[in-house]
Amino acid sequence: MDELRRASQYASVEVDPQGRMLIHYAGDYNIVVGSHIDLDHRLREMNRCRVDMQVLSLTTPGVEREEVGLGTRLAQLANDGFGEILDKYPDRFTALAALPLQEPRAAAAEFERAVRERGLKGATLLSNVNGEPLDSKRFLPVYEMAVKLDVPLFIHPTSPINSVAMEDYRLVPILGFGVDTALAVLRLVFSGILERFPTLRLVASHLGGVFPYLRGRIDRGFQAYPECKVNISKPPSDYLKRIWMDSICYNADLLMSTYKFSGPEKIMLGTDFPHQITDLENAVERITQLTIDEDEKKKILGANATKLLRL
Repeated sequence: MDELRRASQYASVEVDPQGRMLIHYAGDYNIVVGSHIDLDHRLREMNRCRVDMQVLSLTTPGVEREEVGLGTRLAQLANDGFGEILDKYPDRFTALAALPLQEPRAAAAEFERAVRERGLKGATLLSNVNGEPLDSKRFLPVYEMAVKLDVPLFIHPTSPINSVAMEDYRLVPILGFGVDTALAVLRLVFSGILERFPTLRLVASHLGGVFPYLRGRIDRGFQAYPECKVNISKPPSDYLKRIWMDSICYNADLLMSTYKFSGPEKIMLGTDFPHQITDLENAVERITQLTIDEDEKKKILGANATKLLRL
């Protein structure tokens, strides 16, 4: 936060008339609350809501829209901070690295440092990098490093590639984030990235954005359009079933639909905590109330994440 105040050229930090700290960036803003920056506050909230362990990540605004040097420095600051938290509370937190994706080779180097030296368990990709899609060949070093380290990449949305008409009514986080996440996932599928890297492990936030609701149309498009077959040899659903997702969709019916498609092994407990749209209070109960086997609930509540992150 201090570095953003001092040097940021993209994200701006201010205090509103109510005394709240705000971070503004293209298309949206965050209100900084206690659990964003106060570990004791976060631990109290976790205990209150029956959450034993959290995976920490730097979401929006990320570091990828700053100048390369500043973005790299911000990523290092975040990852070193995560490492200190993991050292202090190894049974309560693990974390994913922030990456300076505006310079993919620097991102790959920081990725390796954060995992090998700071003990982080993977890295976060924003759903686009300054408007550049994640399937760009420039980002191959990041995917190669994920495979080399054998750790997952977590796709979290940022300001959408196209946010025209989303500036009002907070439609960027309500609609745009889900659209941009799905766009990133589908481009990674149709570009052949998942075919090129068969052991690459991807996690899509917010139950995959909107792609779970387009499953039928996606496969039908593959059958109908020659353009969809250029880089992949199997129907898109084959690749989509490889993707892990967090459970944060706020609706049990939608969650069950994805459960039926992906199975219980690919869903992990999500909360969006501590952002304004958090569902921390209901997250665990949403899973325990599902009409599925108890063993499957245990997978979603923790066993899947434990396996994926090798905890």
